Amino acid sequence: MLTLPEPCLVVLVGPGASGKSTWAAAHFRADRVVSSDALRGLVGAGDDDIAASADAFELLETVVERRVRRRLTTVVDTLGLDARRRQRWIGLAREHGVPCVAIAFDTPAAECRARNRARAQQRIPADALTRQLRDWARTKTVLADEGFSAVHLETTVRTVPPVFAGAPEAARRQADAPARLRFGLHLGEFNGVDVRATARAAEEAGFDAVYVMDHFRQIPQVGRAWDDFLESYTTLAYLAACTERVRLGALVTGVTYRNVAHLGKILATLDVLSGGRAVCGLGLAWFKEEHLAYGWEFPSVADRYALLEDALRLLPLLWGKGSPRFEGRVLTVPEAICYPRPVQERIPIVVGGNGERHTLRLAALYADAANVMGDLATVRRKAGVLRQYNSQTELTHLTTALVAADDRAVAALVEAGRGRRPRDAYAAAVHAGTVTDHIGRFRELAEAGVAEVMVRLPHPDCMEPMSQVIAAFRE
Repeated sequence: MLTLPEPCLVVLVGPGASGKSTWAAAHFRADRVVSSDALRGLVGAGDDDIAASADAFELLETVVERRVRRRLTTVVDTLGLDARRRQRWIGLAREHGVPCVAIAFDTPAAECRARNRARAQQRIPADALTRQLRDWARTKTVLADEGFSAVHLETTVRTVPPVFAGAPEAARRQADAPARLRFGLHLGEFNGVDVRATARAAEEAGFDAVYVMDHFRQIPQVGRAWDDFLESYTTLAYLAACTERVRLGALVTGVTYRNVAHLGKILATLDVLSGGRAVCGLGLAWFKEEHLAYGWEFPSVADRYALLEDALRLLPLLWGKGSPRFEGRVLTVPEAICYPRPVQERIPIVVGGNGERHTLRLAALYADAANVMGDLATVRRKAGVLRQYNSQTELTHLTTALVAADDRAVAALVEAGRGRRPRDAYAAAVHAGTVTDHIGRFRELAEAGVAEVMVRLPHPDCMEPMSQVIAAFRE
């Protein structure tokens, strides 16, 4: 099976009756295919109204240009035998950073003629089909040298977002020589969510941890301010009683939201009640509007970094023996005392954030892991930065994964979840793909140095196929 990047411009090239329209209908949604025949029917008396060809092709060029400019996958279903048009489409794709792929239909001439004779409608005149076959014979000798991103013979094809470009080969590497990777379920929405059932399902699926966001109202990237949103540490304490195995943490705790010593006591209590399963996530707390709404001060970035560094130094001291005094840059704690102490000798600390110079440096100095977001190239770069600071600090990655068994199931979940959003934009945002796609994607992240992936699942039906992904990293 041929995998094409998403988005891309696909140009079908071949004589009439070679199977282009049938192939396009079998592999792409109708709203992605721009057909000269269909446009003749739109601007003329029917699909076979040859007199409307000029208007149809003028409209086709406009539609292709607008779609490629918006970076939408587009299939051009024409003969594709006009070299000038092919060059125009190649140039258009390059201008907008979209791969342009040619699919060649080298169907034998006798078969094209037989198919044409069998048509009840839209039969091509015999002399016209002869000219097309002759033009195709010339075209196929030059197609590979015209500048297409790739030229492929007619085959089974599927398109995938760039995030899955290397997934097929990476999935094969995982099957041949499995890599280990931990998985955490990240909960960031609570409207209609049964957190107890979800956490238990996560344990059954093989997740190693369950994380919640530490906010007091929904963030604008996810939903509306008035959406249901549970307080993080109350929720984690409840989940400690609902689960048996998964680690529990906030990804990540806003360092401005609580007195830091009090936060240490909260985490120690969670660790005791969960039997040693607490994880301490820490970050700068970026959501200014949330601070203002609750009447909290929102310090400058520099002051928040100073507070974060003090917290990273204070918390392990508080979880340790005795009651030492702590003097930091902005924090003073006369008695860093916490009994009962945590079950774990050291509650793991994960620092989250996008900053490379300060956040990754602090993670390397004081934390057990740094949590980052972004595409594979970004993760690789941040892994390199982190290794420069400290080769022992783990790298973790927060992402979203819409996972389903096959392409049809993926399409159904995308349609169910997209609402009013464009289908392709939503699919890209949630990394919609099959089990195999995600195995390959997570293998690439593991190879980039990621030790744990924290995954948001945008639909409950993703849990079972996600268990198959996790199982691939347990061999």
